Amino acid sequence: MNVPCVRVPTSEGEAARRALADRDLVDQSYEITVREGSLYIPVTDASAAGSEFEVVEFEVDARETQTMPADILGFEPTYERLGDVVILDEHDPERARRIADGIADSDLRAETVVNRASKVKGELRVRDWDVLVGTSTETEHREYGCSFLLDIAEVYFSPRLATERHRVVEQVREGEQVFDMFAGVGPFVVPMAKRGADVVGCDLNAVAVDYLRENARRNGVEDRVTAVQGDVREVAADYEGWADRLVMNLPHSAGDFLDAAVRLAGEECVIHYYDIQHEDDPFGPGIEAIREAAEPEYEVRIDTERIVRSYAPHEYNVCVDVTLTAR
Repeated sequence: MNVPCVRVPTSEGEAARRALADRDLVDQSYEITVREGSLYIPVTDASAAGSEFEVVEFEVDARETQTMPADILGFEPTYERLGDVVILDEHDPERARRIADGIADSDLRAETVVNRASKVKGELRVRDWDVLVGTSTETEHREYGCSFLLDIAEVYFSPRLATERHRVVEQVREGEQVFDMFAGVGPFVVPMAKRGADVVGCDLNAVAVDYLRENARRNGVEDRVTAVQGDVREVAADYEGWADRLVMNLPHSAGDFLDAAVRLAGEECVIHYYDIQHEDDPFGPGIEAIREAAEPEYEVRIDTERIVRSYAPHEYNVCVDVTLTAR
């Protein structure tokens, strides 16, 4: 039967499916289909898929009946998936346990089910988890053709930012020198290196840096990736004036590192600056902080102001892309 489908290359399939699922647009009545290097994802509303996706009419099969968590529980639970780990965010431990058991008894692929037990905390940006099903918190996550091994109990990683990461990665040109100041396990670093950039990834979390090295190896880009463990404010001295592009994805406190960013910047440098601000002025404080750190040494041009996602009531996680040009 011909139904509206988002068509993407198979290498981008999981990230596209996740982005559509986050917006409740995947039509579960039909099978996701692979054909000649493309993945066809049935959608419930073609007009809501957005300009970022190509929507076509395509013949797909009706989905065979599967037992999903909602069939067992009698309600649709909220969860997200990271590889074969299913993540809950339930305040009631009994409800969390019930949902975890429903997931385990369903046909949903899950080796481990966890519930958030704390907020992201500390310099290393990790959180506590209650493991409800399974034992291992290590998993493999695939995103836009890249594979990332990580342990959610030891490192920070957000699958919800896949689309935003891809937006930034697509801007990278072969031969660029890119510095990711808070690299984690490499979700910016690895795909940028796959586009032909030389990339330095720095992180304070030694475990994350070990995973970054492993992820560079498993994606075949270890020759273009340098992984550095330490405080980027100290590491910057070794790469002064080196970077053509900087990623500053530490939205709660990136402003504290702008002096280091300016030190790293080359004659012309693009900065992807992430921030969390009130809806009344989501971009102004970040732009002001960048100008204060970079001027008059650099001319500052604002390229993009982008709301990435809602973070809390009346607060947004945003990104400002700027270009610094030495005067």
